[in-house]
Amino acid sequence: MSAEQVSSLCEQLVKAVTVIMDPASTQRYRLEALKFCEEFKEKCPICVPCGLKLAEKTQTAIVRHFGLQILEHVVKFRWNNMPRLEKVYLKNNVMGLISSGTQSILEEESHIKDVLSRIVVEMIKREWPQHWPDMLKELDTLSKQGETQTELVMFILLRLAEDVVTFQTLPTQRRRDIQQTLTQNMEKIFCFLLTTLQQNVNKYRRMKTDLAQEPKAQANCRVGIAALNTLAGYIDWVALSHITADNCKLLEMLCLLLNEPELQIGAAECLLIAVSRKGKLEDRKPLMVLFGDVAMHYILSAAQTADGEGLVEKHYVFLKRLCQVLCALGSQLCALLVSDSDVETPVNFGKYLDSFLAFTTHPSQFLRSSTQITWGALFRHEVLSRDPLLLAMIPKYLRASMTNLVKVGFPSKTDSPSCEYSRFDFDSDEDFNAFFNSFRAQQGEVMRMACRLDPRTGFQMAGEWLKYQLTSPVDTGPMNSKTGEGLCSIFSPSFVQWDAMTFFSESVISQMFRTLDKDEIPVNDGIDLLQLVLNFETKDPLILSCVLTNVSALFPFVTYRPEYLPQVLSKLFASVTFEVIEESKFVVSVQAPRTRAVKNVRRHACSSIIKMCRDYPHLVLPNFEMLYNHVKQLLSNELLLTQMEKCALMEALVLISNQFKDYERQKVFLEELMAPVAGLWLSPEMQRVLSDPEAFISYVGADNKIADPVLEDPSGLNRSRISFCVYTILGVVKRARWPAATEEAKAGGFLVGYMPSGSPIYRNPCTEQVLKLFDNLLALIRTHNNLYTPEMVARLGETFAKALDMLEVEKNAILGLPQPLLELYDSPVYKTVLERMQGFFCTLYDNCFHILGNAGPSMQQDFYTVEGLATQLLSTAFINLNNIPDYRLRPMLRVFVKPLVLSCPSEHYETLVCPMLGPLFTYLHMRLSQKWQVINQRSMLCEDDAADDNPESQEMLEEQLVRLLTREVMDLITVCCVSKKGVEHNTTAAVDGDDDEAMATEVTPPASAELTELGKCLMKQEDVCTALLITAYTSLSWKDTLSCQRTTTQLCWPLLKQVLPGNLLPDAVSWFFTSVLKGLQTHGQHDGCMAALVHLAFQIYEALRPRYAELKAVMEQVPGIQRDSLEQFDSKLLNPTLQKVADKRRKDHFKRLITGCIGKPLGEQFRKEVHIRNLPSLFKKVKPSLETDVLENEDGEGLTALFEP
Repeated sequence: MSAEQVSSLCEQLVKAVTVIMDPASTQRYRLEALKFCEEFKEKCPICVPCGLKLAEKTQTAIVRHFGLQILEHVVKFRWNNMPRLEKVYLKNNVMGLISSGTQSILEEESHIKDVLSRIVVEMIKREWPQHWPDMLKELDTLSKQGETQTELVMFILLRLAEDVVTFQTLPTQRRRDIQQTLTQNMEKIFCFLLTTLQQNVNKYRRMKTDLAQEPKAQANCRVGIAALNTLAGYIDWVALSHITADNCKLLEMLCLLLNEPELQIGAAECLLIAVSRKGKLEDRKPLMVLFGDVAMHYILSAAQTADGEGLVEKHYVFLKRLCQVLCALGSQLCALLVSDSDVETPVNFGKYLDSFLAFTTHPSQFLRSSTQITWGALFRHEVLSRDPLLLAMIPKYLRASMTNLVKVGFPSKTDSPSCEYSRFDFDSDEDFNAFFNSFRAQQGEVMRMACRLDPRTGFQMAGEWLKYQLTSPVDTGPMNSKTGEGLCSIFSPSFVQWDAMTFFSESVISQMFRTLDKDEIPVNDGIDLLQLVLNFETKDPLILSCVLTNVSALFPFVTYRPEYLPQVLSKLFASVTFEVIEESKFVVSVQAPRTRAVKNVRRHACSSIIKMCRDYPHLVLPNFEMLYNHVKQLLSNELLLTQMEKCALMEALVLISNQFKDYERQKVFLEELMAPVAGLWLSPEMQRVLSDPEAFISYVGADNKIADPVLEDPSGLNRSRISFCVYTILGVVKRARWPAATEEAKAGGFLVGYMPSGSPIYRNPCTEQVLKLFDNLLALIRTHNNLYTPEMVARLGETFAKALDMLEVEKNAILGLPQPLLELYDSPVYKTVLERMQGFFCTLYDNCFHILGNAGPSMQQDFYTVEGLATQLLSTAFINLNNIPDYRLRPMLRVFVKPLVLSCPSEHYETLVCPMLGPLFTYLHMRLSQKWQVINQRSMLCEDDAADDNPESQEMLEEQLVRLLTREVMDLITVCCVSKKGVEHNTTAAVDGDDDEAMATEVTPPASAELTELGKCLMKQEDVCTALLITAYTSLSWKDTLSCQRTTTQLCWPLLKQVLPGNLLPDAVSWFFTSVLKGLQTHGQHDGCMAALVHLAFQIYEALRPRYAELKAVMEQVPGIQRDSLEQFDSKLLNPTLQKVADKRRKDHFKRLITGCIGKPLGEQFRKEVHIRNLPSLFKKVKPSLETDVLENEDGEGLTALFEP
């Protein structure tokens, strides 16, 4: 190799790099240059001399960086094949570059420093300590040359710690060798880091005021920053003794540096990591030194200085770090100060609380929220919660909360000092809104904890604030509400105050009732407040909504003074019919629709009445007649209330009627209540409409063409009549119940007998009424399902072509799009008649299925013994499923099938559940398989010429719906088939769980997952059994991680275990096993899924391999499998006389066998493998085991890999 060769190649490389980096280069030219550079790195035998030449100081920074990249590439990919002398030559030259091959510390580019330190670290990872014992000495010698070299040494030490400890990017044995050697030398390393920090800080402080010395001072400052960054990389994991050594010298130094503007952020970062350390309590005790006078003084003065300099980003970031330090200090104190420990409450605890309160009252909403968790921990703490200093802090904390609950600080506004800070922390008002809502909920929690310690103070403050708001004039602010002149918008100063006060009083009062004994409750004060609220009149819907919440919050006082109940009821009923528009302007046909705020008030009043009747029925019972007459009066005017409001009031009456505790009396009442509904529902016209899709479309007006889609809606009344009937049936089925106490039920005539098992059988007073209406309900469901047939869709009028589509709100919820903020409450809800029609179909569909889902729990045996129920349901609810879209099928499974099955007594499994679920599961499997096939083809093709009528957003929506439907189906199967012992199955599991839900990495399915009685019953029927098994195992390779993980851990093994005793066909066994391996191919990149699937594959192989040799044939097809290793695994498995190896060992061996199947994330699929060889072991030799040869797998990880901590 001649110098000319190197020079000419370098010239070409310089040209190529220049072309790549030149923005003016053409795409083709750039690609050619890139290809030339990459080929050079891969193939050229003289990379090292070329790289060194290009890295010379005389070249431009871009060229030098490329030269160093070449050297890094050589170390990473060619090191194992390089002769020893060449390695030494390269190492010496790289150390030479650090010594004298870079510009000075202030001039050198940071990317050059970075790549240079990376090269050294790559060499260390391959050679230290065994072949390069003097590495630390060499770095020490380099650092003595000056600031430039010292900074690079810091970078090297930091990068080494990150690769070895934080990211663990090297093989186990090498990692342990290096980490162990680092630990052995940690005292020296720490001493070196601290000395470097101290010397450079001292020099910097001496010279920074002298202008002539400015560059020198800056250089020292740079080294100081690098030393702090490096310390931050070590403090996290080294033994705590190093951090607290020498009387906590490190912590003292860090506290001092908090007042040094250039170094304070790095110092705060280190301090935070140190104070956040977990570990043995004994080792953490020295950290309490930070509560001492000196440390506290420095921390507080740094906070005051940073805050006093106004809003500068750098200072604000520092304040956030300091706040985190104080939070972490609080956590340490809570951990160390337990009743049986010798740690005492620090003398400066009061000073600490004051400074912490300063962060809670800071204008930045983010800083305020950062303190909440620590306040909660202090108020909850067994020792500190009794401390007089903390108790004295409660009123101050609550005062601060009164300010903090006020929703101000939107980044787009300027109406509060918080806005300026929010512009740093939030991208948009929506962002801020989401943050503030969770911050407020968190404050609610902490306020309740504070009030547990001091309930009276909270109540007193709530009372004062409530009185103040009731007497303050309304300030609507600059923005007028669109609801009407002089009304609040949600930004109005008055409303944000009312809103905050309401939240405060709600939190505080509810906690007081939980904490104080009955005779300690300040009843008179509470009743006075209630009277003030009841007498308060307002025409502002937003404020009225707050008033109603306050009525509900104060309502428990009425239990002490029942004579106030009529006043409360009058207030609530007046709000049920609240309007902003005066009655005189009230013209029904063109009435401006109510705004969201007005609707909310009315809905709020209805739900308050329901809540009162649900929680205090005994209190309301004496006033039942008054309540009933109120409701009758409101119902007599068909247009006064919406259907939902009418039904809410009827539900309230039904709840009170449960208190009659007299079957006959309640039955008569329900008959009377439902008479109008029965009259309407059973009329010949309605019967015709409900059972004929064409008549139905015409009756609800969906076949019309409408000229003015906003004002004209001729069939609105017809729709509302159907809605009214369905809502009422649902309300009655949901709310009517027998008394909870068996004796009362018996006395009231609700008990009709006992089951063979001895459990009582009750009758529901609503059964007769509801079953009378049942046939027409099923007819409506059949009709509704048939609306989706192509013939019927074609019958929809021009205006209503999309009447059966999803509502925009539903789409946004599925795609996870944030709801637009704010003006929502304000503008009238002008819905087009199409939107109203969509809402009608959607709600009607859901409510019909809610009735069927509630019918079982409500009417029990009277429902399950309806003649031919299975046949009736199959011919109505399950008809025309092929045309029913996913977004309608989901709620049907969730609100109808699941509750029906879960509440069905086992004696009806054979007659009702199996005949219904058998065909349903078979159908669902077919449907989902087709849907996933389409999705997989779509992602494989990614056609450029996709039709425009199916834009990407539509595809995303469809795909997400298939995912959600898949989860719904798998959840239904799991609920039906598997019982988790010791765990109550949560029937309302959030099926819409986020895709990126945190998943446990080490998943071992609960050993006690057994089949339920229903599961066994379903598995006895061959077609259902097949459908269940095929669905469960096929779903493992559908691209939905959440569904895969749940199915793997909960469902697959219990189902398969049930059929193991029978004679499975070899093909079937191979198919089950292959399905799991396919699942691994699809989901292997997700740790949670991978662990669960490996476990399942292992279970199947261990259980079935002795009977089916075919499984070995499947294993042999795994890419890159080692045959001899497989033979060894098999021989052990098949030889019962051999001593069984531990479960984890067998599983690890099995996992290594199937590694070729485990899918990798896209980012790693085409990555070039880096191989780092193990060096002679630092450990003493372990006695060789039988498996040693096998365990030397392709990564060269030896036996030591088995003892990984």
